[in-house]
Amino acid sequence: MGGGEPMQRLFETMQRMVDGVPTGFKRYLYPQINWENKMLGLVGPRGVGKTTLFLQRIKERGSAEKPLFVSADNLYFADHTLYDTAEGFLKMGGTHFFIDEVHKYPGWSRELKMMYDMLPGLHVFFTGSSVLDIEKGEADLSRRAPRYLLQGLSFREYLAMRHGIEMEPLSLDEILGQQALLPGIDHPLPLFHDYLRTGYYPFGVDPDFDMELGQVVVRTLEVDIPSFASMTVSTGRKLRKLMAYVSVLSPFKPNFAQLAGQVGVSRNNVEEYLLLMEKAGMIAQLRTKVTGLNSLGKVEKVYLDNTNILYGLSDGSENVGSVRETFFFNQMRVNHKVTASPLADFEINGITFEVGGRSKGQRQLAGAARGVVVKDDIEYGFGNTVPLWAFGLTY
Repeated sequence: MGGGEPMQRLFETMQRMVDGVPTGFKRYLYPQINWENKMLGLVGPRGVGKTTLFLQRIKERGSAEKPLFVSADNLYFADHTLYDTAEGFLKMGGTHFFIDEVHKYPGWSRELKMMYDMLPGLHVFFTGSSVLDIEKGEADLSRRAPRYLLQGLSFREYLAMRHGIEMEPLSLDEILGQQALLPGIDHPLPLFHDYLRTGYYPFGVDPDFDMELGQVVVRTLEVDIPSFASMTVSTGRKLRKLMAYVSVLSPFKPNFAQLAGQVGVSRNNVEEYLLLMEKAGMIAQLRTKVTGLNSLGKVEKVYLDNTNILYGLSDGSENVGSVRETFFFNQMRVNHKVTASPLADFEINGITFEVGGRSKGQRQLAGAARGVVVKDDIEYGFGNTVPLWAFGLTY
């Protein structure tokens, strides 16, 4: 293939997208990415802003780099390969090839490996679903391409993106030292409660947010996971059934045999399905602490992944205790290893956390070396009592 008119259309499509992307607010991961890498993958659940992040990078670099941004499901790839496109682009003087949703292109991992090995002058950056296992593709890309995982918005990012309230992330020590203050805001709770319902996803301001979020959940369970795990359509329906059980019960200690009976699959399948749903950003599994390297602890509790999904699936019957724990686990896991606590709700770095409402006492922390009471419905903390909203400021 040469350049030619079809390739010109790819550039025109990219230009339209780049022109339309806002650059005022950038996600927490943006400055952490090493853009000097020859190849890298940006993965994450549907709807958290991976495409926007790449387009912002292209807009920011302007003409300093010669980029091409393509979506792997563009009709162009019905009769052109990704590799040939990359090679043709390199010959035209291109330097940075961005591929969006690489998982939608059959044989993606083999062609990425070819680009890495045979087009030394080209930087190749790709986005993909968080179910995407770059170690399990036909070619092992894990040594070639570092993988960055993008989560949804933190409470801090929501404040910046929706309300223009900007602040640097706080460390856990700073939060425990009662340093969480919102510039210019005396009453954080109304904003916090809005975040819990619509703040985790960048598209939360859309008038049809509830419907869009429902589509994210359905498409993740019925399209994304089955296509990666080579499952049938009927398995996708079983995943939806399993998600329905989780949404009613969460958080709960899983009885795999019982869940298997309810969904109509084997016990081993249930464990595998929950793991895939966790990777895809639908649920989160709290595990016990383990000492061995790389080993996963026993699953102690299953949660929905974030509070927006929890509200979306509960139809107004959400349990406030469940909302609080889901928020804490969801926000703290980005920078910390959060495990189940034998005494209270969670443990991080040897510190025990008990999460509750305004009247939550210290009883559960009696045997803890260092214990923290995390309270909802309070604006500011004192001593070892810290407001729940403060834990949304860590990334």
